[in-house]
Amino acid sequence: MLPPLDSDLMRSFLAVADSGSVTRAADYLGRTQSAVSMQIRKLEDSLGQSIFIRQPRGVSLTERGKQLMPYARRVVGLLDEAATALREKPLSGPVRVGIPDEYVQSILPSALASFSQRHPDTQVTVRCDFSAPQLAALSADKIDLAVIYEGYSEDEAEVLAVDPTVWVTSISHSQHLRRPLPISIYFSSDWCRDYALHSLEQIGVDHYFAFECDTSASMRSAVVNGIAVAPLSRSSIPPGCRELTAEDGFTIVDNARVVLRRNPAGTSAAIDAMVVTLRDAFCPLTDGNTGMHS
Repeated sequence: MLPPLDSDLMRSFLAVADSGSVTRAADYLGRTQSAVSMQIRKLEDSLGQSIFIRQPRGVSLTERGKQLMPYARRVVGLLDEAATALREKPLSGPVRVGIPDEYVQSILPSALASFSQRHPDTQVTVRCDFSAPQLAALSADKIDLAVIYEGYSEDEAEVLAVDPTVWVTSISHSQHLRRPLPISIYFSSDWCRDYALHSLEQIGVDHYFAFECDTSASMRSAVVNGIAVAPLSRSSIPPGCRELTAEDGFTIVDNARVVLRRNPAGTSAAIDAMVVTLRDAFCPLTDGNTGMHS
């Protein structure tokens, strides 16, 4: 019977594969180069074949090494997830979170579901709304945390990410070629007038309101089905659609800062843990731009 694969060997394998170098992997793992080399040899002996091609300036994966990668990531990921879940102190109590409609189907569902699973004694309540109503709910002590769009401000708001708003068209319908341009707008948001419509005026594009709605899901549907082009957060562009760039004659509507606001009335360990969850959820979007979106 073949010996089982050791998870510690898998972790060393990933470090070498990701860095492309035994030396850099050793620095990352806090081990000596010879110890990491020995672990890789042990793993290759266990598998009965090579997983790395040794090169003058590092290593690359063999075909068998490439096959091993997803399994190694899954094993190490599950171990890290288990360690985090079991070492965390039990949390309980309510956590009320306000989020923009743009992220209901993309970034936040898995993050919020994972939080509830890790902390079953918490009661997570999600409020989906525009930025202004969220701020009002925060002031009225109806929510504990608000993820909103906000321009530059003097106070020390925590910026979770920057997610530019861009004009989006369906690839198959190409509505952006029509004049006047059929556009979709939010009928209850001043942002459309102040930013989206203003961006079209700046580039001199004649337009008309082909679709009016109050949710980004409806806005995305209008684009996908070829009813109109729409201003959407870059991260929420639907499949089959694309951003309209300078090559198409369009400009970015705004460079939206996704900001986290906290209720000053109080906090709890559960709320603090949710803050960490939200930061992690938005990490992939983080960049250095600033701007506005309401």
